Amino acid sequence: MEFSTVNDKINLYRKKVEKIKLGGGEKKIEKQHAAGKLTARERLDSLFDPESFQELFMFSEHRSNIMGMENKELPADGVITGCGEINGRTVYTFSQDFTVAGGSSGEMHEKKICEVMDMSLKCGVPFIGINDGGGARIQEGVDALSGYGQIFFRNTLLSGVVPQISIIAGPCAGGAAYSPALTDFIIMVKNNAKMFITGPEVIKAVTGEVITDNELGGAMTHATVSGLAHLVAENDHDALNLAKRLLSYLPSNNLEEPPVYLTDEASLGKDESLNRILPDDTKIAYDMRDIIKKIIDKGSFLEIQEFYAPNIIIGFARIKGRSIGIVANQPICSAGVLDINASDKAARFIRFCNCFNIPLVTFVDVPGFMPGVEQEYNGIIRHGAKMLFAYSATIVPKITVIVRKAYGGAYLAMCSKDMGADRVIAWPTAEIAVMGAEGAANIIFRKEIKAATDKKQEYINRVAEYKEKFANPYIAAGRNFIDEIIEPANTRKHIIRALNSIITKREMRPPKKHGNMPL
Repeated sequence: MEFSTVNDKINLYRKKVEKIKLGGGEKKIEKQHAAGKLTARERLDSLFDPESFQELFMFSEHRSNIMGMENKELPADGVITGCGEINGRTVYTFSQDFTVAGGSSGEMHEKKICEVMDMSLKCGVPFIGINDGGGARIQEGVDALSGYGQIFFRNTLLSGVVPQISIIAGPCAGGAAYSPALTDFIIMVKNNAKMFITGPEVIKAVTGEVITDNELGGAMTHATVSGLAHLVAENDHDALNLAKRLLSYLPSNNLEEPPVYLTDEASLGKDESLNRILPDDTKIAYDMRDIIKKIIDKGSFLEIQEFYAPNIIIGFARIKGRSIGIVANQPICSAGVLDINASDKAARFIRFCNCFNIPLVTFVDVPGFMPGVEQEYNGIIRHGAKMLFAYSATIVPKITVIVRKAYGGAYLAMCSKDMGADRVIAWPTAEIAVMGAEGAANIIFRKEIKAATDKKQEYINRVAEYKEKFANPYIAAGRNFIDEIIEPANTRKHIIRALNSIITKREMRPPKKHGNMPL
């Protein structure tokens, strides 16, 4: 067809753009909305600052000509790619369009994603992927598989250089699930998000197990059982807002410092309630989050993996406007003991903070590593070693606050002075020892207890003797394993001052490709 005017060509362009922006068409869009989901373009409109999104490769087309594909038009090849600004900061992204061939990915779809990942790396800005697709496009065969491999390779190149966030807003199955697993954080939407390598039907056929897709790979399954999901959202809007909040704690790349926000909370004054927050009986639990929230800037705590391995707490917060990463034992869950899942959860978070120059503040109340045959058989030594490795390898500023118990190897694993802590602060309630008084008395005074007429009373007396000698922070402070013993009410002031004095620290390590972490 020939066009006699420039206006004709412009009108043709407008029609093409309008058609592409409709994706799979009005009926498919209505079906998407009926499922409680936003469209791919609506998600981007919600994610980015108004009028800031720049779409790239809008006119991309597949080139498959077999199995009926030669007659199919797939607008934008089922994925919207580009960049925009979130609170004024550039971010590259893709958003899969479920209304187009179920969001399935083929050669050009994946090439588009690779292009924006490359730009994210070159420009040193974060990358966000919004997943809502049916996996590899079978008709494109090995080309689709190759595209996945190229994405996985880029996920690894970007890792530790720019933050990567995955939002799972629909299905993400088979090989497609591995790309989010390679990113830093996964946000899953309740009810709609599904992640698994093989679905319920395949599992039933192969193993005979019967399970629903939500039980197998839903948001809460991955938040509580597998630990794959870092944050759970109520709906698409909530997921996008969580991604924006998460980004607010992070630098754009590993060469930058995290953003500092002006705050009215400059006060270094006492919080007397911290002096009363611990129970007198050390066997009684309390919620460590109550302590954390009294010390950080009000409302700034974003807990990560809240529902997985709840015996340890990880998350981001601000203190006097500065981003920090928090690792803390949680006494209300298994007494805050370290087990396999808690060790994995903490170690990965510690390493992330180190990648992106985020200071670490560790709150300690740990009775030890979890005992038990199952823990030993499943590798508690190997998994616990991950925490030792992570803290030892970390060179960002590290502040440790010992609140109460700090026993045995778990004391070391919670960033003791020997693991490279720059500042160790202890409350007067701190107990630093090889083990708890009850267990220690049975070992040290075994003969005396056995020989005593009143064995129970002798045991009680020996426990009290051990507590008097060791259940305090003063012996450790006398050996310089503790920098300061402080009144709990002054904790915020001491952390702020410590951060100010060590934020510029530089620490050199022996040159090497990387250490060999006990995975």
